[in-house]
Amino acid sequence: MSKPVVAIVGRPNVGKSTLFNALAGEMISIVKDTPGITRDRIYADVNWLDKDFTLIDTGGIEPDSKDVILSQMRDQAQIAIDTADVILFITDVKQGLVDSDSKVADMLRRSKKPVVLVVNKVDNFDKFMPDVYEFYNLGIGDPVPISAASRLGLGDMLDVVTEYFPEGAGEEGEDDRPRIAIVGKPNVGKSSIVNKLLGENRVIVSDVAGTTRDAIDTEIVHGGREYIFIDTAGLRRKSRIKEELERYSIIRTVAAVERADVVLLIIDAVEGVTEQDAKIAGIAHERGKGILIVVNKWDAIEKHDKTMKEYENKIRQVLSYLSYAEILFVSAFTGQRLSKLYERIDIIIENQTLRVATGVLNEIMSEAVAMQQPPSDKGKRLKLYYITQVSVKPPTFVIFVNDKTLMHFSYTRYLENKIREAFGFRGTSLKFFIRERKEKEQ
Repeated sequence: MSKPVVAIVGRPNVGKSTLFNALAGEMISIVKDTPGITRDRIYADVNWLDKDFTLIDTGGIEPDSKDVILSQMRDQAQIAIDTADVILFITDVKQGLVDSDSKVADMLRRSKKPVVLVVNKVDNFDKFMPDVYEFYNLGIGDPVPISAASRLGLGDMLDVVTEYFPEGAGEEGEDDRPRIAIVGKPNVGKSSIVNKLLGENRVIVSDVAGTTRDAIDTEIVHGGREYIFIDTAGLRRKSRIKEELERYSIIRTVAAVERADVVLLIIDAVEGVTEQDAKIAGIAHERGKGILIVVNKWDAIEKHDKTMKEYENKIRQVLSYLSYAEILFVSAFTGQRLSKLYERIDIIIENQTLRVATGVLNEIMSEAVAMQQPPSDKGKRLKLYYITQVSVKPPTFVIFVNDKTLMHFSYTRYLENKIREAFGFRGTSLKFFIRERKEKEQ
């Protein structure tokens, strides 16, 4: 099963981003004393007592606001609620129980999701507990007092949250069918591609950006093998502010990518690679998924004999960190090259699960060191003792060295390139961890 998703929701300025940053362990969300400053939904991977989950921060919910940005943030929060397994409903003890809190509580009640009611800014439990009891009036469960700024009560809160996680959440299931997430901006043709592969219109397709509201799992059998395609949602267009709307798709993308073995990043050939494409690609890359960049609407491009190569070079330039990714030019409209998707997906899955013998890895590393001396600093030179592969999906390696501070990322990249020269690993990222081992341990 994929990791559970926990969404932080509540009115503006009750401390959602402060709590998010406290749990994520770093300053990710913008924190400012202006209601509505967090417009993006932000996500982070969190671990509590060996339980992993994905945490989502949302913009504040203003139930009755007519303001365009605030109404978009309300829609944004609704998407997070729809995606979440557990909802953290944050209120403010110093502002007290207000009418908007009751309206948000009604919204959460309708979601039928587990809700943990959190009363924030309780810096002194003895002083504020009588005020905390007021929040029982929301009728949404026992209020949990915390202070996000002072890191008080967070453990008790997380204990309650993790009780709601589905049994076996985060563990690998027995279903070994390849799972392929189809991600990308709204209206790039994600659903059209699934429909063409399926041969029927099971997924709604329209020229209105984001007519697919929910992620949909579609089983397709090809060549005797079953594949599960996860079609991620776009958004119904609520505003002309395109940049704001595009940000909405990020969390559904995170949830879908988390469940996938291979990610198909769909790019509009006419529009080219956008900043939003780069953000979505980054999510898949960070999570070590297999990646296939699919350039759709290729039939709409005027071509000459070098068009495809030039276009590929542009993609490689913008998404330079995805140098390993496969690229395929298709047309969902004409069906051009869609049959090649399965061939590429199979190659990527094979590479994601490829294991290299330790002896072979150490031969490659010894040759690499002989060809290019490791870096040194202040007279001390990096020594590489040993390399071994510890896991797959993605292929993950541990390198033992004398001093990991000397292991510059460029030398790690050099070793990665040598391993790729020998084994390819097309379509998958490789992860490297550097560990210190004293010479006397050899």
